[in-house]
Amino acid sequence: MLKHSFLFLSSALVAASAFAADAPEFAREKAPAGAKVFIVSPTNGATVGGDVEVVFGVEGIALAPAADARAGAGHHHLLIDAASLPPLGAPIPNDANHKHYGAAQTSDTIHLDPGTHTLQLDLGDARHVQFDPPIVSPKITIHVK
Repeated sequence: MLKHSFLFLSSALVAASAFAADAPEFAREKAPAGAKVFIVSPTNGATVGGDVEVVFGVEGIALAPAADARAGAGHHHLLIDAASLPPLGAPIPNDANHKHYGAAQTSDTIHLDPGTHTLQLDLGDARHVQFDPPIVSPKITIHVK
């Protein structure tokens, strides 16, 4: 009985691993050559108040609302204190560290607690999936007083 249970459990684990490996990944849209995003303000190293106006810049790619699935267009996501980029081939999360701007906004005023914070832009397609290669800004550091 123990031998059969072990074989069943082993088979189930192998099947589960194979299923996880075959989990669907979103195809990533090719990034237009020369496309880039950047943070216009605040500047790297700036000291700011708790309500921070962040202005987004973009070149070489059209901005479009998330509902607009045309090729070669995307919308901003602001990564706040994110240690790394979100996983490729999956939608960018929508949480405290990943703000979505699905209406193709080019700025926002965010509230940050006092301390040191990092900001980075990550352009996503209509499905909130990063381009190939990802179109991301340099990460900046700001100090909130």
